[in-house]
Amino acid sequence: MPEGNQKLHPLENIRGVGPKIAESLSILGILQVEDAVFHLPYKYEDRTQLISIGDAPYEVPLLIEGEIVKSTVVFRGKRMLITEIFDGTGRLTMRMFHFAMAQHKTLKEGYKIRCFGVIRHGPKGKEMIHPQYRVFAKDEEIGMENSLTPVYPSTSGLQQGRLRKIIQEALIYCQQNKLLKESWTMDKENDFADLLSALAFIHNPPTETDLEMLRSGQHPAQRKLIKEELVAHILCSGMLKRETESRKAPSMKSPSSEEDKFMNSLGFNLTGAQERVWKEIKLDFCKEIPMRRLLQGDVGSGKTVIAALAALQASQNGLQTALMCPTEILAEQHYENISNWFSKLGIKVDLLLGATKTKERKRILEDLEKGTTNIMIGTHTLFQKNVIFQAIGLTIIDEQHRFGVHQRFSLLEKGGSKELSPHQLIMTATPIPRTLAMTVYGALDTSVIDELPPGRLPVQTSSRPNSMRKKVISRIEQVCLEGQRAYWVCTLIEDSDELEAQAAEELYKEINNQIPKVKVGLVHGRLKKEEKDKTINKFRKGEIQLLVCTTVIEVGVDVPEATLMIVENPERLGLAQLHQLRGRVGRKADMDSYCLLLYKEPLSPLAQERIKTMEETNDGFVIAEKDLELRGGGDIHGLRQSGLMNLKIANPIRDADLLESAQQEAFAIAKNNKAQARALIDRWIGTRLDYSDS
Repeated sequence: MPEGNQKLHPLENIRGVGPKIAESLSILGILQVEDAVFHLPYKYEDRTQLISIGDAPYEVPLLIEGEIVKSTVVFRGKRMLITEIFDGTGRLTMRMFHFAMAQHKTLKEGYKIRCFGVIRHGPKGKEMIHPQYRVFAKDEEIGMENSLTPVYPSTSGLQQGRLRKIIQEALIYCQQNKLLKESWTMDKENDFADLLSALAFIHNPPTETDLEMLRSGQHPAQRKLIKEELVAHILCSGMLKRETESRKAPSMKSPSSEEDKFMNSLGFNLTGAQERVWKEIKLDFCKEIPMRRLLQGDVGSGKTVIAALAALQASQNGLQTALMCPTEILAEQHYENISNWFSKLGIKVDLLLGATKTKERKRILEDLEKGTTNIMIGTHTLFQKNVIFQAIGLTIIDEQHRFGVHQRFSLLEKGGSKELSPHQLIMTATPIPRTLAMTVYGALDTSVIDELPPGRLPVQTSSRPNSMRKKVISRIEQVCLEGQRAYWVCTLIEDSDELEAQAAEELYKEINNQIPKVKVGLVHGRLKKEEKDKTINKFRKGEIQLLVCTTVIEVGVDVPEATLMIVENPERLGLAQLHQLRGRVGRKADMDSYCLLLYKEPLSPLAQERIKTMEETNDGFVIAEKDLELRGGGDIHGLRQSGLMNLKIANPIRDADLLESAQQEAFAIAKNNKAQARALIDRWIGTRLDYSDS
């Protein structure tokens, strides 16, 4: 791959950026001054006007102000800081699970407080959980914001205020040094003459800017950036495709003599879709260029069997396979299945996790380097430098969108060189809409398992308001006492493992108190691995009938006997995640399964649409298209966080009207101006170029 234009503007040129801040920024992909101005907001907050508590709507971010009438620390399992606020029109409770006693001391009765956050239904009415707030004396006057406030993707140790200042300084630096002044795409009737003026507007929209236009991605400043980003990604996909075709692949032409034996041992036949996909992969193995194939298949469609067949052929050609998973639960699940399948074929399968003991780790690494291990299954531990394969021929990545592009590429480096590269199979149960696949995953060939195994029944999905909670709990008791198993999923309150764990623990106590005859277990992200595994195994064996859990069970927990799932507060999740969660039930042939969405009223129109979609279809591709459509107005931060969408501002479904012209411009640039093509890719994708789609 040719080197890109070297940027000569290190972050240290920005005032206030030292080594520690630079390290945090690098996690966000901000390595140069230009990267900072391309770190775009995913939403805007309107802090320019106060809303009275009495008139304040639910589930909308807003600014309120009132007098502190009471502030106390209470203990309900864990301590909480509860502050009551009154503004003459109504009362609001501010609840904090994570706080310092110094904060409690500042929340004095009689003082005023200004809070920005989302109002939810609480035990005493309107409530904000962990809002941003400012306390001030009654006689003190504090001003209002005079522009919309951008909110950026961030990381721990980097608060929004600090990030905003850094980006503002980066804009000033670019203006002073006349950077980003050129515009390489054709924009008719666009008021923004160059890229920097459009970026400056995006980071500082004036108060009078139409917020709805920004939310829907229709502002001319956004459209200018969207068009250029789409062109850059289409150029990048073409370049990666050509680069892959210039490499050689390790030979995996010899078909496996053990394939029939393996198929006969499974106890079931492949579906027509599985057979079709396996033929496509075998054809790839016969080529001299490395396979780069994306395998999409809904939850339970049988992707693991295809991965096992591919690993078997690699083994029969004297080559090793690396199978990488995002969670230890999923890695263990794959290890259990694949080692059982291959135990009689003399194929050695090993498992490497972060928790693997030192002595066992030493043995595993030695066997791997000697070549006695045929298939190595693991998590992020496979990236470590001391994990050395003797002859890697195939890398398989499960739930690929949970890994960064750099991580996916580092596996290729373990067995390759610039001339030779392992085959790579990338699997996902998150269906990728066709328009997104064309734009972001254009360098990959795509296979789809669009058929479930015979006998699998669609999960019957319905919804109920939280006012029917007691009836729902009573119904769960009945189901569990009849011998069935159920999940109760407690969804995230705020972006914090600790708060999520707190909510799950409170729910666990509530359900335990109401249905004492049912054996209830608890799993959340803050538990130690041993404790989590022990509880899941008890659930698997039927010693626990109801598992209260967080979305930690979204990937890898496979308990076919579980037939019922309750998802609490589904309005807080996107469609793709709801569908992934629902996939934990309905995994046993000829058995009815149910998913109940227990929501809090009133529901926003968006939440109503999501719930309706879940009730109407089990088709993951329909759901994925709908998810991207509903997130449409720029609310695609969840997809970006997961890595599924490596786009900064464009949304291929919302911006479909720009795709055709972007494609035409990309082809013209690639044909006539290679330097411009490289500069565009470098600008929008930067150091990610070598790794996208890898």
